[in-house]
Amino acid sequence: MQVVDLQWAVVAAGAAGLLIGSFLNVVVYRLPRMLERQWQDDAAELRGEAIATTVRFDLIQPRSHCPACERILRLRDLIPVASWVALRGRCAVCRVPISARYPLVELATATLFALCVVRFGPTVAAASAMLLAAALIAAALIDIDTQLLPDAITLPLVWVGLAINLTGMWVPIEQAVVGAMAGYLSLWSIHHGFRMATGREGMGYGDFKLLAAIGAWLGWQPLPAVLVIACAAGASFAMIGALARLREPQAPIAFGPWLAAAGLITLFSHPALSDWLAGG
Repeated sequence: MQVVDLQWAVVAAGAAGLLIGSFLNVVVYRLPRMLERQWQDDAAELRGEAIATTVRFDLIQPRSHCPACERILRLRDLIPVASWVALRGRCAVCRVPISARYPLVELATATLFALCVVRFGPTVAAASAMLLAAALIAAALIDIDTQLLPDAITLPLVWVGLAINLTGMWVPIEQAVVGAMAGYLSLWSIHHGFRMATGREGMGYGDFKLLAAIGAWLGWQPLPAVLVIACAAGASFAMIGALARLREPQAPIAFGPWLAAAGLITLFSHPALSDWLAGG
């Protein structure tokens, strides 16, 4: 493929990443609230009470608005990164600061999408890598905010990974199935061993499912490296935060972001990391 064509593909992927990153910001904010409303409705139904949450709230409605003054955002206020810069990080009406995380998520998604094309070329594999990257970003940020990894993200990610590997895109389907099983059962075993030894919960079931999803996409071979990278990064974060007195030593940390980061490292090193681990 010509260099010029590849450059345009990278630019197009980056632009798509900005738009998808903007959508991920919506998912990260709204999905946990949608689930909470659903849990409340289910509990009310079990108690025989009227469902209180009758106003539509999903990824489409209500329209994007300032959380402080509730002003509906105009189209020019929704341009990824550019709108935040033009507004100097503040609402155009009430001037309340807008979190810098919004443009950072958009830029991070754009960067990862561009890297997918650089690494895998303008191919179906690159498109599938973008899908995995987007899901891992959303899962990581939701875990940071809520200490939850929603089944609405992790379980479809497992099945999509298995479906994609029916063609052997990343690994043979046998390795994908074993990867999903090994990913779930490895953390399940660690969790229950820790609980029996200490009487405390070490991690949530969402972590099991997220590692199962990574295994379904990339096979079982990279999973030891994923765990080592995630554990080392998470432990370092906790230690540095405690030493800097930014967090309590016993405060729980979200493990999902570190699993997601390790999964992305594995994705971009595929298949070199798997070959190295296999001694090839």
